[in-house]
Amino acid sequence: MSEALSFSVEKRTGLGKGHARRLRRQDDKVPGVVYGGDQPTIYFSIDYRHVAKAIQAEAFYSQVLELVIGRKKERVVLRELQRNPASDKVLHIDFLRIREDRAINISVPIHYLNEDKCHGVRLQSGVISKNLTEIEVSCLPKHLPEFIPIDLEHVELGTTIHLTDLELPEGVSIVSLTHGDMHDVLVVSVHLPRGGAVEEEEEEAEEEEDIVEEDEPTPDEDES
Repeated sequence: MSEALSFSVEKRTGLGKGHARRLRRQDDKVPGVVYGGDQPTIYFSIDYRHVAKAIQAEAFYSQVLELVIGRKKERVVLRELQRNPASDKVLHIDFLRIREDRAINISVPIHYLNEDKCHGVRLQSGVISKNLTEIEVSCLPKHLPEFIPIDLEHVELGTTIHLTDLELPEGVSIVSLTHGDMHDVLVVSVHLPRGGAVEEEEEEAEEEEDIVEEDEPTPDEDES
């Protein structure tokens, strides 16, 4: 686990939609809340420019973060990010306070490695189809991985990789697999391009026809 991203925020006492609207319009701040961990809820605001920068980082969505509120520091994970549906601007942030002795459920990104070196693509004319870009995992905060790597270098044409095929760090489990084998979904596959299978079948059919024609007796052979 990498060092936590840190953000300084200001505690706020005003609540309600009117107060939140003033924060956004007049002060260019984003209201937010921290809850959980058997501690009181904290309401805060943060400069929008800090939020705009933070949301560009992959770790903001999937790693433990540190909020500095006055002299107090809170270790949290992002729980919800509310956006304006028209402009996509962030309107509100919810953070969940974590405890080091309690497992958390959080989605972490998948990093596909060596796509350009994939055996099934370079040597067998296949293509890579990615079904997932992130996976929800469960683990203690100290075991939280930055990402789940999948190395595609030696993957052959026709290979399918499911959740149960992934190698996970110690102490990390995939949440959906706790609900049964039916949730062992496809993650990535290497297969022929669309239409490739049809062309291959046509070629095989033509080869079979050539073999049949070669085996058919000539008229002279029939008369003899």
